[in-house]
Amino acid sequence: MASGAVRRTRFAPSPTGLLHLGHAYAALLAEREATSGQFLLRIEDIDRDRCRAEYEDAIYQDLIWLGVQWQRPVMRQSDRMGAYRDALARLAPYSYPCRCRRGDIRAALSAPQEGGLPAGPDGLVYPGTCRGRSLADAGPDDVIRLDAARAFDALGIDWIAFRDEAIMPGHDHALTRDQFLGGIGDAILSRRGMGTSYHLAVVVDDADQGITVVTRGKDLFDSTYIHVLLQKLLHFPTPLYHHHRLIRDDAGKRLAKRDDARAIRHYREDGATPQDIRRMLAL
Repeated sequence: MASGAVRRTRFAPSPTGLLHLGHAYAALLAEREATSGQFLLRIEDIDRDRCRAEYEDAIYQDLIWLGVQWQRPVMRQSDRMGAYRDALARLAPYSYPCRCRRGDIRAALSAPQEGGLPAGPDGLVYPGTCRGRSLADAGPDDVIRLDAARAFDALGIDWIAFRDEAIMPGHDHALTRDQFLGGIGDAILSRRGMGTSYHLAVVVDDADQGITVVTRGKDLFDSTYIHVLLQKLLHFPTPLYHHHRLIRDDAGKRLAKRDDARAIRHYREDGATPQDIRRMLAL
């Protein structure tokens, strides 16, 4: 991204629980990194079994209390299934249905090998058991996977890369084709009962919202390689990335929504101010 260009960022929480200090840090940082008011809010609610309206309402309440301001309207993923279906159709030449469960994948990888079982950003690297199946053979309980090798071949590239302004700024973070296939593998594009996946939805949404700087936690760093590959296949621009530090508890454990005692709502109820939260987060 050219120096001086408008920086358009977003905060994209899932309404599956109350926001905690980690979310506050992500939202405040993303707002700070935007320029000219180009900060957006997106509700990532594709997991209909876990998402709740009361949690979405709490997101708005907590962000308003923190003083965060965003452009309207708010994008909600549950309203965008047509966009994900269109993207999935465009990726059909590089996709296949998969009926394997986690146990099947673990069993297929269970042969003794040095270094243990290969794991990537989504867990165990899929061994390709269903890779020969046709989309015409897809059943209602199948997921749809990206055939990463076919994708690289179609693009005619041997590596993919992105820039991160927080981790080694000014340098490319790159993976070769072989590194991608061995360390990440065939990512899921559409999960059972969802019609999409995090990887597909976030790529489509960032492109449609014109996001130029993606701010998110370091835990999603490796997933970015999947997103860059999808961006190339869908002819989307690759934004600049900013993978920020994670907020941890006193024991060094990353905060999760199950850490209810650290919820922003409870700090509010205990009399904390937005300035107190910013000081706690060193912002």
